[in-house]
Amino acid sequence: MKKVSLKVKLTLLYTACMVFVIGFIFAVLFSISNREVLASTQMKLKNRVQESMDEVEWEDGQLEVDSDFYQIEDNVYLALYDEDAYFLYGKRPSGFTEQIDFSNGEVQKVKDGKREWYVYDLKLQMKENTVYIRGLTSVTDAEESFLITIRIAVILLPLTALMVGILVYRMTRRTLFPVKTITETVQEIRHDADLSRRVGLYKEDGRKNRDEIAYLAQTFDEMLEELEKVFQREKQFTSDVSHELRTPVSVILAQCESCLEEESFNEKQREQIMVIQKKARTIAELISHLLMLSRADQGRLKLHLEEVNVSELVEMIVEEQQILATERDITIQTKIEPELYAKLDETLYIRMMDNLLSNATAYGKEGGTIEVTLTRGAEGLCGTVKDDGIGIAKEHLSHIWERFYRVDAARTGGNHSGLGLAMVKWIVEVHGGNIQVESVPGEGTTFTYVFPER
Repeated sequence: MKKVSLKVKLTLLYTACMVFVIGFIFAVLFSISNREVLASTQMKLKNRVQESMDEVEWEDGQLEVDSDFYQIEDNVYLALYDEDAYFLYGKRPSGFTEQIDFSNGEVQKVKDGKREWYVYDLKLQMKENTVYIRGLTSVTDAEESFLITIRIAVILLPLTALMVGILVYRMTRRTLFPVKTITETVQEIRHDADLSRRVGLYKEDGRKNRDEIAYLAQTFDEMLEELEKVFQREKQFTSDVSHELRTPVSVILAQCESCLEEESFNEKQREQIMVIQKKARTIAELISHLLMLSRADQGRLKLHLEEVNVSELVEMIVEEQQILATERDITIQTKIEPELYAKLDETLYIRMMDNLLSNATAYGKEGGTIEVTLTRGAEGLCGTVKDDGIGIAKEHLSHIWERFYRVDAARTGGNHSGLGLAMVKWIVEVHGGNIQVESVPGEGTTFTYVFPER
């Protein structure tokens, strides 16, 4: 199940809270409004009946009713009765048949069929005659008007929730955008191994933001700057030390060669000199690897691309490596398509193949075989180096490309520095290719590389 992002979680949380608050406010308002609507209806009824008193007069021994008395204002019906409840003038709601006793000055609530009414009677003394002005207004109509408002609110509530959700999402997205920027910067640094990148959360006018996330980004940038300086010093130190060591090691090798040419040394002394020579060559190879990787890190190592017959080149490399493999009774078998050409740096390619084959020889099974293939596939030039040796445990596979990493230094007598595969990976990637490794402990290891067409 896919994990829900923090952005979505915050949006759902804030939206739910807002919907709850809005719903609660609506419920309170509707409760109050319902009472207010009914109270307002009663007030309108009373006012209309009281105002109608001026529309009824006694002149020349008879009642005179103004024409306004017949008007239905504020949904209030007016009717004039004598004290025996005989209808004299006015209007009554159609279908209203309920007989109600007079209650002077009081609002009564009556039900006529499915409808409810407010009835308000006001006694009016006209000389020797007593009449009643009765007002009627529909409670049902008032409540239905209020129900329409409720229905509209029920429709608007989901729309409001949707709008709130959209606004909260946009606000959360904007708030968390710096976090996304920081994450993307970290991913780019990991992918490109480029510590010169910075998050750089700045406002348009150049001033730094002052919220908590901006402070985090600023601290992160400062940390990156410190790390970059540390690594630059480390790279420079590696380069300087390698340069300084190269000369004395070259002198040691030259002196070893000179001593071995001397006839005055006995067999035991010559063996001791050869041990020194072997170790000096190992150190020289390590220095060569360090210098190469140091130049690569500093961007000073340039590719010299040329059209190369890779098939012939691999055959030549295999012949040279077979001499070393013979010492462990290992046979190198090849499956190489003829006349495969590619544009690459020949020196770096030779170094890459030397490292892969020397690794296969060192870790291969004594008396076993190494298979070397070269083909042209859909992605470009594809090659493999496969041995039937001790293999690599799964937990170590992701680390073998790291510098100075060795699964078990004791297995090779310390002859491998742990820089070879790091250099191999760099050579492949600088050509725009990729390299993968598959291994089963006790069965062997296969390296597969692809150089794209140029």
